[in-house]
Amino acid sequence: MRAYLDHNATTPLRPQARAAMLAALDMVGNPSSVHAEGRAARAAVEGARAEIAAGVGTATKNLVFTSGATEAANLILTPFLQRGHDEATFDLLLAGAGEHAAVLQGRRFPPGNVESVALTADGIVALDALSGLLQRNKERRILVALQAANNETGAVQPTRAAADLIHAAGGLLICDATQAVGRIETTFASTGADALFFSSHKLGGPAGAGALALADDALHIREALLRGGGQESGRRAGTENLAAILGFAAAFAVAKETLAEEAERLSGLRGLLEEKVKESWPEAVFLSAGAPRLPNTSAFQTPGGKAHTLLMALDMEGIALSTGSACSSGKVRRSHVLAAMGLEETEALRASLGWSTTREHVDLFGIAFARIAKRIRARRTAA
Repeated sequence: MRAYLDHNATTPLRPQARAAMLAALDMVGNPSSVHAEGRAARAAVEGARAEIAAGVGTATKNLVFTSGATEAANLILTPFLQRGHDEATFDLLLAGAGEHAAVLQGRRFPPGNVESVALTADGIVALDALSGLLQRNKERRILVALQAANNETGAVQPTRAAADLIHAAGGLLICDATQAVGRIETTFASTGADALFFSSHKLGGPAGAGALALADDALHIREALLRGGGQESGRRAGTENLAAILGFAAAFAVAKETLAEEAERLSGLRGLLEEKVKESWPEAVFLSAGAPRLPNTSAFQTPGGKAHTLLMALDMEGIALSTGSACSSGKVRRSHVLAAMGLEETEALRASLGWSTTREHVDLFGIAFARIAKRIRARRTAA
């Protein structure tokens, strides 16, 4: 038996999502067709749109389906974002130093028009640094990109407080909610954001579906990334992926319904996992432990033991963890997030739990980790 503890990379498909997708595969119509089959497909897409939009606190018409969070980030992070009838372009993007690569590399701003917002030692965006940047650039139109929660450390970001600063300066907040939706309360009211984007496969839906949600219909994207047939109200061309969208909505509904009880359950399992790490590796340091964290995420460093070596050893023992973001073509890389936190050692192990995680999985991890720690200590003693 293997223990899969890498839910921040992707979460196993929920049974409810699988059932919704199988039903969708039997639907024949293109949602843009006007015949009965097309209308049935359109009704299914709009039902899914209404489910997800309501869950984050916006109107159905303000939610755009995409192929995932990366596409959504590329779509919304553009100078050509318009509020109401104001057609002036944004000329500065501020991005938290710990943002996902989809934000740091995928934006449509010229490199010279992008600045980084520092993190604290706990992996939280430094509000004083953000305030200083807003003040120094008060003559410019500013867009700010800030995660709801960090994918590597699980640190929950102060988006509500950041939004107050940003809005007072006349800017807009774009929030990457990929790791937060379905794990903690994540709505426009809770985040203060002007736009949220997130992905299906982090919730237990299929890969290949995501959403961009706008706080209200005053926000317009003047230049779409994908142009063609005019789907998604002209904001994202291409025939909708019906099966993925319906699987996405089914997974979203279950995650939303079970949010509080799952947060409590996963927080307990995370606490148990961290106890097992400390028992076998007393010197272990848990990152962002002094900040609010996602209930499912534990990132830790093991002084005297290389994270990538432990990762491979755990995999051989049947335990799937990671050393951070999975979006680096399968490579083990040093973490820009940990570097931004001021850490000398920029590798860490990350255990991330989810709906399919059980006590047995955590126990299996504990046994394997203890065995590996014992071997490493024996080799160090012999040397």
